Amino acid sequence: MVIAANAAVGKPWAHHATGILAGLMAGSVFLFGIFDLTVPGSVHNPPAVDFAIMATGLIAAALASKPVRERTARVIPIDPDSPVHSLAMVLAVILVGTQLASLAFTNVLAAEQALPPLSIGDLLAQEAPFLVIALAGVGLWVRRDTAATAQRLGLVRPAWWQVVLALAAAGAFYAVAQGFEQLSQALSPTLAQQVNRTSGHVFGGLTASVAGIVLLGVIPGVCEEVLFRGALQPRFGLVVTAVLFAAIHAEYGLSIDLISIFVIALGLGLIRKYTNTSASGTTHVAYNVLIGINLSGLALAAGAAVEVALVLVVIYAVWSMRRRHAEAVVETTRVS
Repeated sequence: MVIAANAAVGKPWAHHATGILAGLMAGSVFLFGIFDLTVPGSVHNPPAVDFAIMATGLIAAALASKPVRERTARVIPIDPDSPVHSLAMVLAVILVGTQLASLAFTNVLAAEQALPPLSIGDLLAQEAPFLVIALAGVGLWVRRDTAATAQRLGLVRPAWWQVVLALAAAGAFYAVAQGFEQLSQALSPTLAQQVNRTSGHVFGGLTASVAGIVLLGVIPGVCEEVLFRGALQPRFGLVVTAVLFAAIHAEYGLSIDLISIFVIALGLGLIRKYTNTSASGTTHVAYNVLIGINLSGLALAAGAAVEVALVLVVIYAVWSMRRRHAEAVVETTRVS
């Protein structure tokens, strides 16, 4: 459907494709809820989840209406006549709606603990679709060639100071996550223990080795950043994209940790906004590696010292660039 939406862009029948594709996707979700609720032997979800899924389908179907898309375009920078943007909105509503249904009416933490620990194959199967959707969504080999796709996604060679900024930001985000962890332990210790136990179970198989920690950093860091910060943020904006990013991390349940994910998503979005996706991806990878290592003792003290050094380098780089810019402005004014 994403490829079909891209193929329809600019065609005389694009407005028909917009309604058909959005309607098919939303209708499929609605029918799934009915099927799961009513067909004997097919019930896998509690009835409340199925009703929530049906409601999600109806809300998503409303976006097939052009007046609704036009009102939405006043809030986020989308083209209401674009089949790609319309389908993206429908998919976004479905993602948030189904995840909220799962969080509200099921025990997500218990369900995650009942599953086997995440393997490298599982991680690839979980994350690779994000990359595929991002590439297809921006029209790779349909509306854009490889170079134009990379430019649209913000995948460029970062400047040296952007790499330093990304690493400094990763350390800052790690500190933020630790702060939220302490807050969670203070306000809801039982839930915090459940979240930690679930996280340990899900990711324990990967964090037991250096290779696993590296892959846990690189694979989600690349795939998720290309989709969320690269493809979606320029169209959905900073806050909506952060909500969508938090929605895919339902394994944390309704906890303070999920708020932490949202805050970090805002930080990644700001890096993307003022630099590029390559920088935000570097931050994401480095942050995931730090979480996997879980610094403590002397390693934590050394990490703090490195963070201070990185921040000082970033401050110097920004000051230096601003000074050169100011000198260039003065020189231009003098010449003119």
